[in-house]
Amino acid sequence: MDKARNVDMRWFFAVLAAYFLIQVAVRVAMPPTLGLDEAEQAFRSQWLAAGYGPQPPFYNWLQYAAFSISGVSLLSLAVVKNALLFTSYVIYGLTARMILKNSVLAVVATLGLLTLPQVAFEMQRDLTHTVAVFFAGCVFLYGFIRSLKKPDVLSYLVTGIGIGIGLLSKYNFALLPASALLAALLDPQMRKRVFDWRMALTAITALVIALPHLFWLKDNLGFATARTLKKLTDGGNASYVVQVAMGSGLLVLAVIGFCAVTLLVFAFAFGKPFLSAVSGRSQWTQLLERIMLFSILGILLLVIFGGAAHIKDRWLVPLFFIFPLYLCLKIEASNVAVSNPLRRLVPVVAIIMIAVPTILFGRIAAATLNGDYERLNVPYAQLAAALRQQGEPAAILAEGSLLAGNLRKDFVPATVISTDYPGFKPTVSISKERPLLVVWQLSTAQGNALPAKAAEWLRSVPELGSIAPEVSTIEVPYYYARNSDSYRFGYAWVAPAD
Repeated sequence: MDKARNVDMRWFFAVLAAYFLIQVAVRVAMPPTLGLDEAEQAFRSQWLAAGYGPQPPFYNWLQYAAFSISGVSLLSLAVVKNALLFTSYVIYGLTARMILKNSVLAVVATLGLLTLPQVAFEMQRDLTHTVAVFFAGCVFLYGFIRSLKKPDVLSYLVTGIGIGIGLLSKYNFALLPASALLAALLDPQMRKRVFDWRMALTAITALVIALPHLFWLKDNLGFATARTLKKLTDGGNASYVVQVAMGSGLLVLAVIGFCAVTLLVFAFAFGKPFLSAVSGRSQWTQLLERIMLFSILGILLLVIFGGAAHIKDRWLVPLFFIFPLYLCLKIEASNVAVSNPLRRLVPVVAIIMIAVPTILFGRIAAATLNGDYERLNVPYAQLAAALRQQGEPAAILAEGSLLAGNLRKDFVPATVISTDYPGFKPTVSISKERPLLVVWQLSTAQGNALPAKAAEWLRSVPELGSIAPEVSTIEVPYYYARNSDSYRFGYAWVAPAD
């Protein structure tokens, strides 16, 4: 590769910081409605637990801490997510700088993250636990590479921290350290680092971090895995052979979907020499190749023996986020002569940086033209404002976590209970002065009766079981409504009888 001028990584990180600050500003400028994952964070921040359900609790703990400091707000949600993403990019950049001789390629590798749709777009749209596992993957990769390159106690400690956080973020993260371990064992020099006594420090650190949740998981395995396993293995009435074929095919499509844009952008940035880089090989390219291959093999085994028929590309985030770094390592190892790739890459990345927040905001604002409403167009905050004019509830019973989380944000300090989460059973004091507010969403074909799960919940409360609440409805205009379109909610105020 031609000797391109070095890039000061600090300036690069400053640009990234500005980008994520813009993402925070755009999210706050959007309607104050919470998405599905955001609402889950707001709802579950009412209590601190070692486990909450299908997803491990790291992001919940992080958001709980942030809410404890700043209060429940959309700004807090946006800051936590983007701070975590910015930190992940910085760690990834430092890892790239550690093993790439050319700092320009280190910048290219890090910018390559913005060419991964699952990282650049989906994480901003409405993901939380995937953001956490991406962060954990970056921490692990930094510690792991450092342990192999210049091993010391700190590098093994960081590796353990990455594993611990990863296991607390998403269960499929376990494939990454397992694949990395197998990949390192196949290299004679790296194998020495695996059998280093300091690996015990890595294992102990990871175990200590994950231990509270592992104890919880031991007693709640079915609760934690049932929904995920159902989604993974739901192949309808398909035979075993069809299910395996379906799972294998979707795995191939997921890998292509994850990597295709990055390949196209890099091919444009590097030009014809990019094809020659395929032959580039080094100790590091072989390591990352093996990690990705072992990861694919692990998912394939899940398809064959676990019946997994539905593989989504975003599930590859903790396994294939190393792809841009891998490509840059291949380019450097090939020694092909290329001009400064940043000259072509920066305009493409700039377009992505502009397009992502524009699309995120635009698809919500476009409803005023096309009447196609997204979750963020639903006017939960306006609903809350209208209901607060009628009274202040001691507690709210909401139908579903999406509604519960949004009402939690706008009804602090009232306790919010969700009919789809029976694990949260707070003690609330309900009176005529501070009654219970039951709220649910109404579809156009749905009647105005109290939902079955809400009625069942009321019957379980002795002082409320015999009460037949008066049901009311309210229509609230969508955010960016077309022709005054509105969303219907049902609600009922319930208080103990005299």
